[in-house]
Amino acid sequence: MSSIVVLGSANMDLVVRQPRLPEPGETMFGSSFATVPGGKGLNQAIAAARVGGDVAFLGAVGGDAFGRELRETLTAAGVDTTGIALVERPTGTAHISVLDGGENAIVVVPDANGVELPLDDVQRDAIRAARSLVVQFERPLPLVAEALAFARSVGVTTVVTPAPVLPLPDGFLDHVDVLVPNAGEARELAGVSDEADAARALSLRVGTVVMTRGARGALVARGGEIVAEVQPHPVTPVDTTGAGDTFTGVLVARLAAGDAEPDALRAASVAAAIATTRPGASPSMPTWPEVEPHLR
Repeated sequence: MSSIVVLGSANMDLVVRQPRLPEPGETMFGSSFATVPGGKGLNQAIAAARVGGDVAFLGAVGGDAFGRELRETLTAAGVDTTGIALVERPTGTAHISVLDGGENAIVVVPDANGVELPLDDVQRDAIRAARSLVVQFERPLPLVAEALAFARSVGVTTVVTPAPVLPLPDGFLDHVDVLVPNAGEARELAGVSDEADAARALSLRVGTVVMTRGARGALVARGGEIVAEVQPHPVTPVDTTGAGDTFTGVLVARLAAGDAEPDALRAASVAAAIATTRPGASPSMPTWPEVEPHLR
C-alpha cells in the first residue's frame, strides 16, 4: 500500500500557446498545440512521485486513447493505478490557453471525472493504509466528502486543494487537516477581499492553511494567525500550468518522507518555481535531484 493516496481528476490537456485571449467573436492564430496528460489529481500524484513519494491514484477514465495514455503516464511515473475506474464516459479534457507572458486560462470538460461513483473496497483499503489523502474539487463533491470523512475516521491526514471553488456543505471543512488554496481561491472560499484575512479566517475552520501566491511565495496560517511566510524561488516563467499542483504534491511527499514543515514548504516552493520554467503540466514537474541542490 502507498503512503500517499490522491483521489482526483485525470484529464488530457489540449494546450494552445497564443499571444493573448481573443475578444468575443474574434479569431486569432496560436503558435503551437500539444496534448499533455494533466488534471489536478494526476498532476499532484506525479509531482509527489517525482520527489520520492510512494503514491497511489484513485480516478476515473474512459476506454479511449486518452484514458490509456493517462494510465501509462502515471505508471511510468511510479504511481499505483489499480484504483482507477474504467467508465463509459469519455476521458476528461482540459482546454488550456497559455499566453506569451506565461499565464494561462483553462476550461475543463469533466466527462469521466464527473461520473458519480461511491468509494469501493479497493479505494477504502488504499486510503486506510495511507498516511495522507489528497483531494481536489474536479471529482464529484459527494465522493470527495465521503473520502475525506472516511480518511479522518481511520486517522489519515487529509489535504485539500479547493479548486475549482464550489459551495461546500455544512461541516465539509471539519474533515480537512491541510487546506492548500491559491490566493483567489482563499478569498472566494472565505468571502473576504484581503488574502491574508482569508487565510486567517480559513485557518479557524481547518487545521492548517497553506495559501500559495505564485511569484510572491506562500503564507501559512493556523488558529487565526499567519505563522509563516514561504519565500519564492526566483525564476523567469514560461508556463504556470500545474505550478500549484506541483507545490501541493511536493509538500505532501516531503512531509511523508519525514521533512520538517519549513523544509517541506521550501522544497514545494522551489519545485513549483522550476515547473513554471517548462511548458506543460505533468511534463514540467521536477525530480528530487533537480530540487534538492537549491535547498542547500
